Amino acid sequence: MNQDPVRAVDLTAELEFASKVAQEAATIVNTFYVGSSEVRYKSDRSPVTEADRSANQHIVTRVRAMFPDDGVLSEESKDDLVRLEKERVWIIDPLDGTKEFIARNGEFSIMIGLAVRGEAVMGVIMQPETGLLYAGAQGLGAYLEEGGERIPLQVSETDRTNQMILVSSRSHRQQITDKMRSTMRITSERVSGSVGLKVGLIARQLADLYLHPSPGCKEWDLCAPQALLEAAGGRITDCWGNPIWYNKRDVRAHNGLVASNAVIHELVVDTVARICEEFGYNEEDGFW
Repeated sequence: MNQDPVRAVDLTAELEFASKVAQEAATIVNTFYVGSSEVRYKSDRSPVTEADRSANQHIVTRVRAMFPDDGVLSEESKDDLVRLEKERVWIIDPLDGTKEFIARNGEFSIMIGLAVRGEAVMGVIMQPETGLLYAGAQGLGAYLEEGGERIPLQVSETDRTNQMILVSSRSHRQQITDKMRSTMRITSERVSGSVGLKVGLIARQLADLYLHPSPGCKEWDLCAPQALLEAAGGRITDCWGNPIWYNKRDVRAHNGLVASNAVIHELVVDTVARICEEFGYNEEDGFW
């Protein structure tokens, strides 16, 4: 994989296409959301529903038809690794936050990202229940589409950890995250499902920081959110401050992630990395 910075290219067509496809998939997901959707469980005991599978089929079919020379990596499709030979790869999570979908709390999203030579360059995050669409790409900035109106997105300028709003997970909580929060004297917190929606809150200045010191995220959880957040002026790295690269054979983010408004990202990472190591983790082995 070539990890040289991606040369500036016009991604307008890709961004418009991904936005349209995400909206189409949202219509499919909502038919199951207001009706019923059978729940099955994968080998790792994570749930999958008819909504996941139907949205996935629609998105992947549309992407392959429009961009037949690109690779595809999707959570709900068999990975044949052909994508490893491709410079451009579409990275898809047809339903991020399946537990929230099953709970009917609305905090789930459809995520379509594009990575070029391993770098996240374009991302769309669609929240089917609310109809909110987040979109962003290198060179194009980021915006929130609501009710037909496009609202530009730009992260906050909060530059002190004790003034930051932390966004955290609804479905799981870790002692290590609580330690990071208390060390940085963060007192304000928002709770949300879906990595995409958490990052969307940072892009909208409704939060400033998301910490995930765990190996639970995979490339389809991160590609669209990273592209969106960086287009809005934010930053995502692993818990030791390293860049996150895509279209790898092993799709798991073993070193977790830190997503922020970028203003004091290095300072936050210094604290996060130190606490990770206090808990027995290290940069070389990650969390595994």
